[in-house]
Amino acid sequence: MNNKSPKDIRPAATLALVRDAQNGLEILLLQRTWGAVFLPGYYVFPGGTVDQHDTHGRDHADGPVDTEISHTMSLSEGGADYMLAAVRECFEEAGVLVAVDSDKRTISADHAAHNDREAVFRGELSLAELCRRHQLTIPLDRLAYLSHWVTPPGPPRRFDTRFFVTKVPDSQPVQHDGDETIDHVWISPAKALEEHRAGQRLMTLPTIRTLRVLRDFDTADDLMRYAWANPPEPIPSQPWPATRRGKAIILEPGSPAYDEANKLDPEAEGSTKAEIIPGEAIEVAAGVIRLTAPNPGMMTGPGTNTYILGHERFTLLDPGPNHAGHIERILELTEGKIDSVVVTHTHLDHSPGTRALKEKTGCRVYGRPAPAGASQDQAFAPDDQPEHGDLIKTDAGTLKALHTPGHASNHLCYLLEEQELLFSGDHIMQGSTVVINPPDGDMKAYIESMYDLLAESIRFIAPAHGFLMGHPEAIIDYLITHRLTREHKIAKALEKLSPVNLKDLTSKAYGDVPTAIHGIAARSALAHLLKLEADGRALQENELWQATPTT
Repeated sequence: MNNKSPKDIRPAATLALVRDAQNGLEILLLQRTWGAVFLPGYYVFPGGTVDQHDTHGRDHADGPVDTEISHTMSLSEGGADYMLAAVRECFEEAGVLVAVDSDKRTISADHAAHNDREAVFRGELSLAELCRRHQLTIPLDRLAYLSHWVTPPGPPRRFDTRFFVTKVPDSQPVQHDGDETIDHVWISPAKALEEHRAGQRLMTLPTIRTLRVLRDFDTADDLMRYAWANPPEPIPSQPWPATRRGKAIILEPGSPAYDEANKLDPEAEGSTKAEIIPGEAIEVAAGVIRLTAPNPGMMTGPGTNTYILGHERFTLLDPGPNHAGHIERILELTEGKIDSVVVTHTHLDHSPGTRALKEKTGCRVYGRPAPAGASQDQAFAPDDQPEHGDLIKTDAGTLKALHTPGHASNHLCYLLEEQELLFSGDHIMQGSTVVINPPDGDMKAYIESMYDLLAESIRFIAPAHGFLMGHPEAIIDYLITHRLTREHKIAKALEKLSPVNLKDLTSKAYGDVPTAIHGIAARSALAHLLKLEADGRALQENELWQATPTT
């Protein structure tokens, strides 16, 4: 199979089973075991990695051939292998086999093939061997290609996953395997989304987005017709040329500068730089220039990005620190024609430069003041304090203010609506998770505001530190999943150790990080504990934490 994925990304496939119920469309969700390394306790669709033996299943498949399937999936070959893997994984995990017998009849629950489910699950019998033994055919024309997701850099396991959908065979009841999956439920997409938002079901973004698509359909037939007619857009997966320190290099998908190079150099001429140089102006979108301040460091990466919006009159987003050279460069690029300054938050690498620009240009300042007593820019004095959803007109388009607390209580992201470009400040950073440090940092608010961003139309993220980032939904999904996975570890440690102090809990829940940074980890652990407390799952007394009994 030739799927052009980097070596550390595993090809995987998922099959969403749907059915018509009395109250409309329902979908099958399986709950992963709590002991799983990856996504413990999460509700997912049946699926897993593509096995090298899945390709042999092509000899027992009916419907479109691999060439046609691969073209639809923007692959040179191997598209059918993803479909066959999805069918196999569905049989292993849910006990449902999408297959027909020698008379072209859909097999039922009492078919002898079901006796070999355990052998397939253990890898003792391939899908091709199962079909050969029982004279079965896999009808690939019953599956529709629904979506494509690639895990962004960061997690220990990354997957290039193709999502498919099919109607569940009426004659085969679902039976979760009891090993990798411990429960299953047929549920309407709308109800599943409601329970997820309420914290009752853990789900990742690919599952959530799939459910959002499915909830728009009343019947399984309507859904299938839509999916067959509307395959997803391809995700760039080819190496991309760029330069670094004056030399030509090749960027692999997932590298920090890849999405930016792909966007700014669509003809792959190698004209973009895979490095951020303070003081160098880079046009990252129409009427949007990135200028990085000369304040590199462990917390700021290559430096704080200032974004200059406009063509003839300008709006500054995050002027950065009060650095004379940086301010002079801003005034040089804009010729001093600055109408407004917009600030994401008042940490000292973002807002202090505002005062110098205000003095020199008389610009109007938008943002929220620093919380009293916080180690932030207490001198920041905005003329306007945007509310969530407020619109700010600029020469480059309309900025929509989005209140996104979590990293800081006064944090705002700004969406350039016409270009679907999100200026994320420190809410979303490249290459690392942001610090959530109570009391101003709030983990519950952070996760909830992440979910709120999923409701916005975003194509690219322009962070305060780093390059442009594509595939925003996948990035947000990873960040939410990472936080909730850590929360699960903390909750489990709390149940085991209660009552326990913060230091001992941190040692247990953060055993996978170096002891030297447990002091920093303790602040994150506290943020998680405060979220658990707000959710009614933990309480604190005399500096000891304990789990709240559940009924």
